[in-house]
Amino acid sequence: MDSKIAPILAQLQNKQTTVSWQALLADVIDAFDCSTGTLHTLNKTTGLLELQAHQGIPPFLLPKMEQIPIGKGMAGIAAERKEPVEMCNLQTDGSGVARPAAKETKVEGSIAAPMLLDGELYGTLGIAKPVPYDFTEEESKALMQIGEEMSRCIRATSEQV
Repeated sequence: MDSKIAPILAQLQNKQTTVSWQALLADVIDAFDCSTGTLHTLNKTTGLLELQAHQGIPPFLLPKMEQIPIGKGMAGIAAERKEPVEMCNLQTDGSGVARPAAKETKVEGSIAAPMLLDGELYGTLGIAKPVPYDFTEEESKALMQIGEEMSRCIRATSEQV
């Protein structure tokens, strides 16, 4: 896993380049052998998670994903708990964590991880596979590590403004 995420971390740590969230999300999806993903950043004024990048999301679902309240859906719960939220099969989930519209993505194995730096929330990163899948502890930690570096970029950008 380290060899798959090393280029992503290097890209995030390179202060000479501007990060393309869409390209970065595509790299993360590829590194974890997933088909779908979302990247939300926290709007500190509204307290909402705002969609910055997505891949594999049906267009009719995008309006429901543009802004997510903390505590709602997988991304919102990951943000609230400040820990990854995972489902082996989103299609058969009965826990209520996944929103009904999420099932329309047709993905099964999914994980949403908070993007944290020094305990502060900066957003969420979610990826999913089209088959049932349990993400390993190593994969979960790698996703959290990527989220931490993404948070560092967001913080550095906000400090420049």
